[in-house]
Amino acid sequence: MTINNRYLEKELSWLAFNERVLQEAADKSVPLLERVRFLGIYANNTDEFYKVRVAKIKRQLLHCRDQHHPQQSLLDQIQQRSLQAQHTFDVIYRALLIEMAQRGICLLDEHQLQSPQQQWLKNYFRQHILPHLTTISLPNKLNTTPLHSAPFDLVQRLHHHCAYLAVTIKRNHNVDYALVEIPTDKLPRLVQLPASNNQHQLVWLETIIRYCIGDIFTAQPTAELLSVYAIKITRDACYALNQTSEDTVLEQLSLGLNQRLTAKPLRLVYQHTMPPHLLNLLKHQLKLSCFDTILAGGRYQHINDFIDFPLIGNKYFNHAPLPTINSYPFSRAKTVFDAIKAQDILLYYPYHSFDHVIDFVRQAALDPMVSQIRINIYRVAKRSTIIDSLITAANNGKQVTAVVELQARFDEQANIRWARRLIAAGITVLFGVVGVKIHSKLCLISRQEQHQLVHYAHIGTGNFNEQTATTYTDFSLFTAHPQITDEVRQLFDYIANPTRKVHFNYLIVSPTDTRARLYALIDREIDHAQQHHPAGITLKLNNLIDKGLIDQLYKASQHGVKIQLIVRGMCSLIAGLKGISDNITVISIVDRFLEHARVYIFTNNGSPKVFISSADWMYRNIDRRIEVGCPILSPVLKQRIIDITNLQLADNVKARLLDQSMSNRYVSRGKQQKIRAQTAIYHYLQRSEDHWQRLANKEQKYHAKP
Repeated sequence: MTINNRYLEKELSWLAFNERVLQEAADKSVPLLERVRFLGIYANNTDEFYKVRVAKIKRQLLHCRDQHHPQQSLLDQIQQRSLQAQHTFDVIYRALLIEMAQRGICLLDEHQLQSPQQQWLKNYFRQHILPHLTTISLPNKLNTTPLHSAPFDLVQRLHHHCAYLAVTIKRNHNVDYALVEIPTDKLPRLVQLPASNNQHQLVWLETIIRYCIGDIFTAQPTAELLSVYAIKITRDACYALNQTSEDTVLEQLSLGLNQRLTAKPLRLVYQHTMPPHLLNLLKHQLKLSCFDTILAGGRYQHINDFIDFPLIGNKYFNHAPLPTINSYPFSRAKTVFDAIKAQDILLYYPYHSFDHVIDFVRQAALDPMVSQIRINIYRVAKRSTIIDSLITAANNGKQVTAVVELQARFDEQANIRWARRLIAAGITVLFGVVGVKIHSKLCLISRQEQHQLVHYAHIGTGNFNEQTATTYTDFSLFTAHPQITDEVRQLFDYIANPTRKVHFNYLIVSPTDTRARLYALIDREIDHAQQHHPAGITLKLNNLIDKGLIDQLYKASQHGVKIQLIVRGMCSLIAGLKGISDNITVISIVDRFLEHARVYIFTNNGSPKVFISSADWMYRNIDRRIEVGCPILSPVLKQRIIDITNLQLADNVKARLLDQSMSNRYVSRGKQQKIRAQTAIYHYLQRSEDHWQRLANKEQKYHAKP
């Protein structure tokens, strides 16, 4: 579906992105268990899509109650495309189960258990599972409720993020119904059976419950027949905060998250063998309407847990470990501050080691010359050494300010806990500007050097998260450039006092001036093209859906500016439209690592302007968040980013063309040599670091001569 034949609907474009993830699960060149994990990523993405994007559409439809509303047509298309993708998912899932079994990794159901395994599972059930099980009795007719002291409300009784089994219990002519909660929050979802014949045999947690289902209902009269069916519900993840409330943001968010825990379900996936009466009963008790999604699925739901599929079997079933590259400027310097003062340093994760970021904050916490640390926190690791270093710094008497974004979606509870821990440690915790999310990736360290205060800044495209830094590609710039670090300081001051007037010459800051600055940069390329000077725009983004910026790119294309786009996720821009976007190409790369970095490159008459940024080209990032883009001033680092981007543009293994049909066609290789960008970039960075080391060694030998 397009809007005015100029833009793709962002939701449909997102579904096309998730289908690219599914392509990785089907790609036999990907190691077997990595393909299994891609199924988990696809399932997790789908759940979040329904919780957030589909939920928003349904709220709009319920508000207007107009069956001819454009959003109804969009919802119908989402449902249709989701059903097609679910069918593809099921085919890939079954094929992977067969292939795993052929290679000695078996996921058994309860009918495939051998006698010793049956006894082992019964013991495991009694010792580990049964103490954690809870059941919910359901009314056995649509218009009646069980004998409860309070009205029965199934929506309120179901826990968020939990999986359930629906059970029918037949006794003579009576049928009772119940739900059994699968305790995935307390036990591993996949249970490995004792080794047998060099095979790895696993069962789902719910398979054990299915096998022992009779033991759960032993307190009831003997049942003639127990039937078990898997179900999965998805809730609306939205919550509302009252910006006029006198409660603190921390208090409001803590209360607001309870809305998510009891929100109305908007999607039900049920085992396709479920009898109609039970399905209708569940639909009634869950208050599902014609606007909600009801999908038939297999015996196992919550395939998300495949993301953590265990490292078992042949080593070739998983990606070979990729040793991280140490940055030579950091490695050779006595301190991180000596390294940054000598030159700007650019790291690219996960190829470079994230330990350099950890050292940056850790050394600041211990250095007696450091007086102040300021940092943005959006998403951090579960066991964050960055947080530990901030607390150490506070204990050492340094002034520490942490700007914690409490509304980082699905990390709200974690950030509330971090905020409380930081406050307890005596750290100044700020929650930002009312109505504006803080998504920048900044750290500023102030150090007293020879009676002068010197600032050192980290400006990045990704979070201070040592876990995601192993799988997300992101840039980090470390600089002591006086003007840039002063502007970072101004931004932290603005967050602390939003009435303060700020102006930025180097940094591109949302919501202050990003839109105007980007428009001006695009217009400059148009001017160059009209004067027959070198002109071009290359962008690497996660999402491109802001219509104002898309129109600017269309305008540039119509004036002859060549535009190359690498967009991982949603892309509403349509490339190749005659007379509109003839000079625009768009590709998407989905591979081993999640492409997360944002890069803007403007040809600028042969003197390129290169920026890294935390901002995607979406309305929210441009006008409703604090985001920071930073120019790369070092010619060497500027060329490094251009080289890396060119390798991505040349990818002919994992790159897909994004076009109006959203078919995810792979870029044609023809007779060209294979170029897989992520592999090529790793080797490129290895050569770069080796080159700097050789130069330094030559210089050292030269100075050592008598």
